[in-house]
Amino acid sequence: MDKNKLSDIYAKIKDFNKIIISVHKRPDGDCLGSAYGLKDIIKTTWPNKEVLVSAEVASYLKFIGKPDDIKDKDYNGALVISVDTAARNRIYDQRFDKGDMLIKIDHHIPVENFGDIDYVDTGRPSCTLIIMDLFNEFSDKLKMTKVGAKALYTGTLTDTGRFKYSGVDGDTFRSVSVLFDQGLLTKEIYDNLDVRTMELTKYKGYFLQHFKKTPNGVAYINILPKHIKKFKVSLGEATSLVNELGYFDDCPIWILFAEYEGKIVRARMRSKGPAIDKLANKYDGGGHRLACGANLGTWKRSKLLLEEADALAKQYKEEL
Repeated sequence: MDKNKLSDIYAKIKDFNKIIISVHKRPDGDCLGSAYGLKDIIKTTWPNKEVLVSAEVASYLKFIGKPDDIKDKDYNGALVISVDTAARNRIYDQRFDKGDMLIKIDHHIPVENFGDIDYVDTGRPSCTLIIMDLFNEFSDKLKMTKVGAKALYTGTLTDTGRFKYSGVDGDTFRSVSVLFDQGLLTKEIYDNLDVRTMELTKYKGYFLQHFKKTPNGVAYINILPKHIKKFKVSLGEATSLVNELGYFDDCPIWILFAEYEGKIVRARMRSKGPAIDKLANKYDGGGHRLACGANLGTWKRSKLLLEEADALAKQYKEEL
């Protein structure tokens, strides 16, 4: 934890009367949890400040907050805070540089510095925990409601795989415990995250019957528009099943390939041991050592990525 930078961030938040919180494209629980949690902290502490969240809607996360309709003029005189985003081209709202100042708060392996203040803590398994670091560091000054606690807990829960992933430690649970002191009630969170539509349940059956494995144990599946149409699920719902490929004891790496609008292909990559972040970087992606994504563009590049992932899995098994 860099207490000096946290102090700088606190001071800037205190100074600005208008704050826009920005997240990455195709938002997940961590970036939205960080954004809505931070918004609640600022608005609860300083009710007269204008705090806006610029984000896409993720239907399964509607219960933690709603993005704001932000006009170009809203950026005039604003402090912009980017959360959970490693590179500027991943920011959803590309007007982020129109404000008076930009702060980057992230926990991914650094790709580029783009803020006037860059706070990156790769030791935190979720960005929400960095927001909690800020709250706890200035607990005598900052306030939070159970709404913010709900958002921060949701983001932590989803990005840590319900506290299963590497990086979870005692500090993780000490930070989470503070949320309960702010009135956190978890039933609504689990009620929303644990439901699955009939359509997605049927698609999951198809998913588990049609994945493949490379010679050295990379489990993978290709998600095509025709599958989405046939099972009447959203692409977000389909790609949320990525960790269903992680239960096989002979598969150290698993990858979900999906075709997005414009026939653009992207990959979600996961690992039980081999570091895959550098491989993702080669394919215009990035993230964490064991969980990251890649922007492939074409299905041809997906085959190249799969070949390199297979070689990585082979090397890993030989070194065991």
